[in-house]
Amino acid sequence: MSVQTSDAVLARMMALHPKIIDLTLDRVWRLLDALGNPQNDLPPVIHIAGTNGKGSTQAMIRAGLEAAGKTVHAYTSPHLARFHERILLAGTLITEEALTEILDECYVANNGENITYFEITTCAALLAFARTPADFTLLEVGLGGRLDATNVIAKPELTVITPVSIDHEQFLGNTLAKIAGEKAGIIKRGVACVVSPQHKDALEVIENVATRNGASLLASGQQWHAAPEGDRMVFQDENGLLDLLVPNLLGAHQIQNAGAAVMVLRHLGFDAQACEGAVTQAQWPARMQRLRSGPLVEQAGSADLWLDGGHNPAAGDALAAVLAGLPQRPTHLICGMLNTKDVTGYLKPLAAHVDSLTAVSIPGEAATLSAQETAQAAKDSGMKAQTAPDVSAAVDQILTQTRNARILICGSLYLAGAVLRENG
Repeated sequence: MSVQTSDAVLARMMALHPKIIDLTLDRVWRLLDALGNPQNDLPPVIHIAGTNGKGSTQAMIRAGLEAAGKTVHAYTSPHLARFHERILLAGTLITEEALTEILDECYVANNGENITYFEITTCAALLAFARTPADFTLLEVGLGGRLDATNVIAKPELTVITPVSIDHEQFLGNTLAKIAGEKAGIIKRGVACVVSPQHKDALEVIENVATRNGASLLASGQQWHAAPEGDRMVFQDENGLLDLLVPNLLGAHQIQNAGAAVMVLRHLGFDAQACEGAVTQAQWPARMQRLRSGPLVEQAGSADLWLDGGHNPAAGDALAAVLAGLPQRPTHLICGMLNTKDVTGYLKPLAAHVDSLTAVSIPGEAATLSAQETAQAAKDSGMKAQTAPDVSAAVDQILTQTRNARILICGSLYLAGAVLRENG
């Protein structure tokens, strides 16, 4: 008799709907009702939407809450190496046994009805959260906000909207205003919303939605300010000034993510110690992460190996700023991207900061761009480009050019996940 695993249940769930993405809440409400509506029994919820910075902001909020001695549930997607990463129960990754049981319970309760993979697994996360005591629940939107499977909390403690930019146009709309409208769909009547720096077109939409819902905004540049000052970060809101360390997550853009996290903590009544924990103790893989062990690192020898999962033009801008601030060193990209992304928009900002790009296809992803297509986009963006059959071969090709390189694997969270699994 074979032992059931979470992977086996997840594989069955993939067959419950012909589409991977089909934005509506009807199927989610149906299954949650069959499960006893666990979304109504969660610890206080902080709901986070946005295009860029959701994960980093969530990680900093969690670090701050945990520094204050609080226990935290956290839900994020996609996972990188293992599905279990999506569900953090009171500060600990869900166990294989617990995950298998909760997934199977949801599969049975769904009774063979149409439901997407993300919808049914989100219901499983909410059920796990409702059954496990904690002080707070952090829910990260999967896609958009208004019709996202996480948008089922009637009265969250707080909502957060991180920077909105162009991405997923085929689902959310082809203008910044339309996309912002989808993100602002998480705003609830009478619930305050922390807003990161936004383009004026996005901010106008968010402000209008908040006004219609009687929700107060705590917006960057208005109710709060965060900025670097030397090797420190200065935060200010109506309660005064905080002088903090710069975020331990690398990149100038993390200042604003940290600012949003600190605003959340201040609004909830936490002190400077919690805010310091937010900026110094957050952990978030594949966001300009230095790889320090594993087969790929050994293969790279004296070269530095980095990993980043950003994949849209705004992420390209942020990554270019990070590279510009690092010490001078030959820098080579290994890049794989999905065919749903603005590849040229992502690569153009990076061209001035790298010596070459080696393109790969993302293993196991039907929607991957071919290595040849990514390489051509790199050439069109002004880069010297070549292809390789996989990441390991790409590292070898770069090492033939220079042994003392900075090698950055980038372009997709799916590629980052493959690297983390293989580099174990």
